[in-house]
Amino acid sequence: MSEAAGFTKMAAGAAEGATPEIGVGMLGYAFMGKAHSNAFKTLPYMIYPPPAIPRLVAIAGRNEAATAAAATRFGYEKYYTDWRAMLEDPAVQLFDNGGPNDTHAEPSILAAQLGKHILCEKPLARTAAESKTMLDAVNKAGVKHMVAFNYRFVPAVRQIRNLIDSGALGQIYHFRAVYLQEWIMPHYGTPMIWRLDKKQAGSGALGDLGAHIIDLAHYLVGGMKSVAAFTKTFIEDRPLGDGKGMGKVDVDDAFVAAVEFENGAVGTLESTRFAGGRKNFNCFEINGEKGSVRFNLERMNELEVFWVGEQPKETQGFHNVLISEGYHPWWEYWWPHGHMIGWEHTFIHEIAHLFDCIVNDRPVGPHGATFEDGYRAAVVCDAILESAASRRVADIKY
Repeated sequence: MSEAAGFTKMAAGAAEGATPEIGVGMLGYAFMGKAHSNAFKTLPYMIYPPPAIPRLVAIAGRNEAATAAAATRFGYEKYYTDWRAMLEDPAVQLFDNGGPNDTHAEPSILAAQLGKHILCEKPLARTAAESKTMLDAVNKAGVKHMVAFNYRFVPAVRQIRNLIDSGALGQIYHFRAVYLQEWIMPHYGTPMIWRLDKKQAGSGALGDLGAHIIDLAHYLVGGMKSVAAFTKTFIEDRPLGDGKGMGKVDVDDAFVAAVEFENGAVGTLESTRFAGGRKNFNCFEINGEKGSVRFNLERMNELEVFWVGEQPKETQGFHNVLISEGYHPWWEYWWPHGHMIGWEHTFIHEIAHLFDCIVNDRPVGPHGATFEDGYRAAVVCDAILESAASRRVADIKY
């Protein structure tokens, strides 16, 4: 029996009595490290009773002073400057990989070989081929694995999935999505950072933002057959962070794509980090035979809904639905209706889901994004880049 299988069996037994504990080792302490740590600390008393109690065993990073400060701030028992040493720590049972994209594959593969369950930030890897090595590793090890596509865990998004599964929308005709931000426009003065370097990031707006809407398309509509796309880099040279010269931006600043789904639906995908005024505008609309739904992450507790033929023609149109009732997904854990939750709560929902899968040996999919889902998203990302480079339609083969 592998370490992972043994732990799952022990945790499942403990779930019948005392709440089990899961030791967490995290790589990275910046944006996602902060978001995930907040979720680990909040989960035990809000998702109650919790499927497991997170024990914040260790955090790892290259900068010793910053990593030590993060360990103190977030409440980790210790810190490492070598992620390999952290993964060898027997108290670490779940590896939370929040590092840059070029540190997703090697640490996650080693974690799987050591029998650790894995939560990895998106995109799963820089390319589909790299993602496939990670998928093969977790399948061989038999560990639980999830990609942090946290927007699957927005209550309104899960409500849309429930509507689709129930047949309420009927046949799906269209999926159109945009994910728009503005933070690297010229007036921000953003220097050459890792997200603008292909070697570290793999791609630009495509992997950073587009991967999210690609995953939502997979989750809500299904697999894709083909894509026709364009990419654009608006600013090709940026100052280096040390002030010594300029660096070459070799990733996309924006992309647009038309896609064909396996079920006959058609769609459009667009992401950019040059949309002035858009802060975190992840917005999509689904048009079906019986109705349409529209979601905007910046108004994440709401849906716009249209039902075909159910209203008098004088008043027929989209109407706003507040997703905050006790019977809506996850709201049983939060506040009375109308008392809103935010972006940070999606991480609490996703980690609670993963803990339940670990403790009770449940499948992570279909609602959680597995490494297979991460690989499928990477396949589409690669096809978009292929289409843009060739200026031809690219077939999608998972």
